[in-house]
Amino acid sequence: MTARITDAADDLAAGPEAVIAASPIAAELRAELERRWAAGTDHIGDIARYALLAPGKMLRPLMLVATAESVGGDRAAVLPAALSVEYLHVASLVHDDIIDGDELRRGRPSVPAKFGVADAIVTGDALILGLFDTLAECGLPAEAVLGAVRAVAVAGVDLCRGQALEAELLRDPACPPERYRRMAALKTGALFRAACRSGALLGGGTAEQVEAATRFAERVGAAFQMRDDLLPYLADSSVTGKSADSDAGNMRPTFPVIVGHRMAGPRDRAVLVDALSGTRSPAESFALLREVLDRLGAVEHAAEQAEDEIRRAHDELGALPGAEGTRLLAAVADLAIHRDR
Repeated sequence: MTARITDAADDLAAGPEAVIAASPIAAELRAELERRWAAGTDHIGDIARYALLAPGKMLRPLMLVATAESVGGDRAAVLPAALSVEYLHVASLVHDDIIDGDELRRGRPSVPAKFGVADAIVTGDALILGLFDTLAECGLPAEAVLGAVRAVAVAGVDLCRGQALEAELLRDPACPPERYRRMAALKTGALFRAACRSGALLGGGTAEQVEAATRFAERVGAAFQMRDDLLPYLADSSVTGKSADSDAGNMRPTFPVIVGHRMAGPRDRAVLVDALSGTRSPAESFALLREVLDRLGAVEHAAEQAEDEIRRAHDELGALPGAEGTRLLAAVADLAIHRDR
C-alpha cells in the first residue's frame, strides 16, 4: 500500500504526460504501425499511413494494452488488438473531418483536405474493414478474441449512432445535459470502452475486472469529450491543432454551451441561440459564445463536471490488480482533463 501511495504522489508531481511518455507501449505501437504501413505500398496505403502516423499519443490502443497488463495479460499477445482499436479511431477521425469540412487535424492538413473526399472515404472504410483482420491475429483463446471482436464492433456501431445523435442536436443550446451525455457516451466513450473492455477480456480478467474496466473507460470517455468541447475556450488553435471556431461554425452545442444555457437568463439564452443559428460567420459565432460563457463562469463549471467524471473513473481502478497497468490507466484518465490538444 505504501508503494502504491508513493507511486501516486510521484505521478502527480511528474504529470500524466510524463507517466505516459515513460511507458514504452506507445513507441512499440508506433513502430509496429511503421512496419505494417510502409511508405510506397499503394495509394490507399500511403493515405492510411499519413492518417495513422500523425502526431498523437495513441491513447486508446495504449489503454487496451495497459488494461490487459492490469489483469495479468501479455503485452505482445494483445498488440494486434491495440492496433485494431487505433484503426477504428483514426477511421472515425477521417470520416468526421469529411462531415465537418475540417481542414486541420493534429496540426496538419486533414486527410480529406490533403487527398480529397473520395480517397478519404475509401481509406476510412479500408481501416474499418482491416481492423477485424488485425484483431484476428491475436493468438489467444477464441472466446476472448470473440469477446474483443464484439466489443469493437459494438463500439463502431455506437460511434455511428453518436455521430447521428450529434447531428440531431445542432442549433439547440437548450439540449438536456442527459441527451448530451448520451451522445458523448456513444460518439467518444464507445472507443474508450472498446479498448478497455477488449484489453480486460484478452488479458484474462475476471467478470468483475472486465466490468470495472468498462465503467472506468466510460467515465474517461465522457470526460474526454467534455474536455474536447472545452479546448476552444482554454487553448489556442496553434496548440490544439484544430480551428477554435469549428464547432460554432457547425452550429454544434458543445458541453460548455449547454452548461451555460442552463445558467443563463433569457437575454443570454437568446444570444446563445443566435450564435448557433447559422446566420453568422464561424468567428463571429464563437466570439458571441465565448463572451457569454466567460461572463457566466460556464467554462469553469463545465470543467468541474469533467473533473468529477475522472474522480469516479479512478474509483474503478481498485478492482484491477496490476500496479503498472493501473498506473498508466490513471495517467490517461488525468490527461483526459488536463490536455491542451
